[in-house]
Amino acid sequence: MPIVDVRDATPEDATALRPLLGTLGYPVDPAALATRLPALLAADPTGRVLVAAAGDQLVGFAVLHCTPSLHRPTAVGRITAIAVLPSLQGGGVGRALLDAAERYFRELGLTRIEVTSGPTHADAYPFYRRLGYVDQGVRFAKSLDR
Repeated sequence: MPIVDVRDATPEDATALRPLLGTLGYPVDPAALATRLPALLAADPTGRVLVAAAGDQLVGFAVLHCTPSLHRPTAVGRITAIAVLPSLQGGGVGRALLDAAERYFRELGLTRIEVTSGPTHADAYPFYRRLGYVDQGVRFAKSLDR
């Protein structure tokens, strides 16, 4: 595994985040990312976007949110997107991102963490299971496009 530094994303990371979002099937313009990133963080003060950097190259990222819940004693830590460059998958970058996310959510006193991963990313399911995540529930979605 390359030596990676997990840190908070900055607006300057927008261009480097683009290919990582592309691996998830979300192509996006770097200018749009540069606008979305600070807006996302401003909207959720406990949310974070973590990046894994190997030298000057971003090799992975994870988007974290804290969702208050009426039916749970604490908010729920959610990872709504996580990606690692395909050439480095299986090398520990994803584990480093999840470890950092778990540390952060524990520091906030949260007792539950969830990872969002749709059926188009089923190849990642064994990775989550190896790290102790269990299949739980089904998520339904509906596009509100006209």
